[in-house]
Amino acid sequence: MRGNDNRQSLFQPELVRQAAIESVKKLNPLVMMRNPVMFVVEIGTLIVLLMLLFPRFFRIEDWKYELAVFVILLLTILFANFAEALAEGRGKAQAESLKKTKADTIAKRISAKGEIELVASTQLRKGDIVLVEAGDLIPGDGEIIEGLASIDESAITGESAPVIKEAGGDFSSVTGGTKVVSDWIKVKITADPGESFLDKMISLVEGATRQKTPNELALNILLVTLTLIFLIVVVTLVPIARYVGIHLSITTLIILLVCLIPTTIGGLLSAIGIAGMNRLTQFNVLAMSGKAVEAAGDVTTIVLDKTGTITFGNRMAAQFIPVGGTTEEQVREAAVLSSIKDETPEGRSVLELAKQQGWKADVAEYEHEEFVPFTAETRMSGMNVQGIPYRKGAVDAISRHVKQLGGRIPSDLKEKSEQIAKQGGTPLAVSVGADIVGIIYLKDTVKPGMRQRFDELRKMGIKTIMCTGDNPLTAATIANEAGVDEFIAESKPEDKIRVIREEQAKGNLVAMTGDGTNDAPALAQADVGLAMNSGTMAAKEAANMIDLDSDPTKIIEVISIGKQLLMTRGALTTFSIANDIAKYFAILPAVFVASIPQMKSIDILHLHSPASAILSALIFNAVIIPLLIPLAMRGVRYQPMSSEKLLRRNMLIYGGGGVIAPFIGIKVIDLALGLFM
Repeated sequence: MRGNDNRQSLFQPELVRQAAIESVKKLNPLVMMRNPVMFVVEIGTLIVLLMLLFPRFFRIEDWKYELAVFVILLLTILFANFAEALAEGRGKAQAESLKKTKADTIAKRISAKGEIELVASTQLRKGDIVLVEAGDLIPGDGEIIEGLASIDESAITGESAPVIKEAGGDFSSVTGGTKVVSDWIKVKITADPGESFLDKMISLVEGATRQKTPNELALNILLVTLTLIFLIVVVTLVPIARYVGIHLSITTLIILLVCLIPTTIGGLLSAIGIAGMNRLTQFNVLAMSGKAVEAAGDVTTIVLDKTGTITFGNRMAAQFIPVGGTTEEQVREAAVLSSIKDETPEGRSVLELAKQQGWKADVAEYEHEEFVPFTAETRMSGMNVQGIPYRKGAVDAISRHVKQLGGRIPSDLKEKSEQIAKQGGTPLAVSVGADIVGIIYLKDTVKPGMRQRFDELRKMGIKTIMCTGDNPLTAATIANEAGVDEFIAESKPEDKIRVIREEQAKGNLVAMTGDGTNDAPALAQADVGLAMNSGTMAAKEAANMIDLDSDPTKIIEVISIGKQLLMTRGALTTFSIANDIAKYFAILPAVFVASIPQMKSIDILHLHSPASAILSALIFNAVIIPLLIPLAMRGVRYQPMSSEKLLRRNMLIYGGGGVIAPFIGIKVIDLALGLFM
């Protein structure tokens, strides 16, 4: 399910076939009533069908014309249903892949007497304790209460690299359907059958629990209101037409109503909402509701942890600092020789920094030298090169090591070490034989591109607040380097809740990421809470979104997708309303120009005949819906900009396009119809 690796093409043959079948099933009036605009179209279609079935009663003169109208109206409804069914089908296809993960596995349940009994996973209940060993599937959601194991979560996340989980802390939560690769764990089951995380994922991805969001409900009310207004307009056309000597048939009135009500956005609105949730699942983010996706689009403040979100979390070598009169080159060489065989992140970062500074050497020539690994007792590591000990480690540990060899401690070692510590870094002393030559400055490095990403958020009008347990000096350094707007140093869990509430009191919508039990209150308080799948069950239950990849920086993508959803809805609504207005000026002059010659001045299309004008508009009204399905499903391309600029862009591109497209489309269709009429 990885978003970048497994995105489904929009029109897969199987998805299209299923969507076509579902679009017919959705003709059920009880289903259509959920979409008032298209329900009005369906009523009009049924009336035309009755006119075809009882031509004498309705005094039908041209049954071919009536049949053509019926077919076009039916296609209009089917196209709208197809858009919704295609969006739902993509979600169901993802759900099917998740269902394959579910298996009726055999669990090793530990009884009250401590005996192991084999039972089906469906028999497990909250509170049961199970033993899971290497090669076993974890039978249900739970918390590790004993042991440590490497777990393959690829069935859920798509990530092939196993993760280490253990009892206690923030990484004790496990998901049913994942596999223990090594060692063993005892798991306390926290969900009954049918209530597991995987069950919730399947239900949510299928869209079964999708509810209309507040903005979507408001837009539905607007569409219903416009439909009622246009219904009144069409009804009032009857006496006006009679006054000027024009007879408008029931079929013509139905066509005018269908063409003038906002059928375009009415047919695509549901598909836009479902597609927004699907885009999140394609990025391995599970939204608990459509409201969460929409709220993400309105977020104005993001509260972020520093470690693992803004910074890598691993302390990396940033600088070689000489002491005791040595040179930086001497420190670099000693640091490299003590790190060549060190496979820890810190050791590799030393070699990387040295390479950046121009160090070149053949590592193979040190292959046979003795490596001295790090131990908790010595608190240092290194290598003996031709009998000379090269060491790096904690300042006090290296100081003791040098004293034991008869060496002296440089007078500036303590001062420079304390200076690094005050900045939030970690000093590692480096020695050659009995001499301390310098210090390796380790610091938590800001992830590449973070400043640019925060600049993008700033253009969107979103404020970023970094929370960290570091001292104010370190926090200020990281905040300045990353480019966040504000920071809170030495923060506690209650500080996160406080800042979220303060922002909400100002009328801002707040997003936050977290993974620990202590993050749960803040995740619940935030308008958009993104929990890490690797985190605790408490965090996942408190949040309204879960990132299956456990990437805290993905909150930025989540907000972008939310913005894209709102932009797509706004763009297509603008296009639809402009489209309806344009059809007024395209159709009505052609209908009335024969009786009211003064209208010839606004009859810019010069259509073949009133009947051709009406039929052309109806065909255009039907065809435009499938043409816009790709845009509704993929979404309008998102670009960070202010709301004023966005409004101008929508009015220019989609408003202008909505006005121009009907004139061009209706004229082309009229020319084609003129060949047959």
